[in-house]
Amino acid sequence: MHFQECTCCSESFIRSSHPIVADIILDKVSLDYSETLMAAAGHQAEKSLQDTMKEHFGNYILMVEGSVPTKNEAYCTIGGKSALEILKETAEGAAAIVAWGNCASAGCVQAANPNPTGAKPVHKVIHGKPIINVQGCPPIAEVMAGVIVHYLTFESIPHLDKLGRPMEFYSRRVHDTCYRRPNYDAGLFVESFDDENAKKGYCLYKMGCRGPNTYNSCGVIKWNNGVSYPIQSGHPCIGCSEANFWDNGPFYKHLQSFPGFGVEKTADKIGVIVGIAAGAGMAAHAISTNILKRKEIASGRSKKEEHGQEA
Repeated sequence: MHFQECTCCSESFIRSSHPIVADIILDKVSLDYSETLMAAAGHQAEKSLQDTMKEHFGNYILMVEGSVPTKNEAYCTIGGKSALEILKETAEGAAAIVAWGNCASAGCVQAANPNPTGAKPVHKVIHGKPIINVQGCPPIAEVMAGVIVHYLTFESIPHLDKLGRPMEFYSRRVHDTCYRRPNYDAGLFVESFDDENAKKGYCLYKMGCRGPNTYNSCGVIKWNNGVSYPIQSGHPCIGCSEANFWDNGPFYKHLQSFPGFGVEKTADKIGVIVGIAAGAGMAAHAISTNILKRKEIASGRSKKEEHGQEA
């Protein structure tokens, strides 16, 4: 189903290369209704939808793209029915529901302040059904395909985190798997998009990167058959796989603090602190090593003296 969205999730999905989406649609599943990919239109499309819900009641997977307006039916009406009415009707006989992208999972830009349409994500409207939130704007193609393959293989939804996202794809921060992470730890940051540090590929944290508090597998799977992802292209992560990311402050202003190893400090201080800590660690190691050597020497001398007295 398509509600308030831009179809970027479907566009991402059809670019999956592992597995190829054609193999999923043509060999693994029966795609009985899709406003983007089906050949039918008009009354034939509506008949296909009704037949699917009737003949496979309780056994089909409902995939939703887009947020659901709740303030006025005029905002999103399809075939004479409101998006909310269509969602409730199609969800009734679904075995599970997959919310594609940030729109369906969290409301996205439509739900951003002041939210004139009263846009809500699927899980705020539908209750009593297993719902998988496949986050991102859009989600990574292989993540979308992976969720479908998981359900086909195990006949159950994957293990989810507290936001309803599959743990196998959303268990680590973008910050934790970022190839620029060593530069962050060393206190090497891009100060402006056109400076020498940007050319050297330094950390984008000061440019507003939300990688430290965004959970996704961007740095591992990437997009377009593993070619690249936003940070690799020189743009900071905007946190699109997190709820309310549109309202989480300006995209190009860095966060003041965030959770990490212990309590991480601001980007302005972290490099200095890491350097001091490393220096202190080396000094402590040198001191402890020196003390141990002195003890060993003293112990050796005492043993020689004992042997001498015995002789």
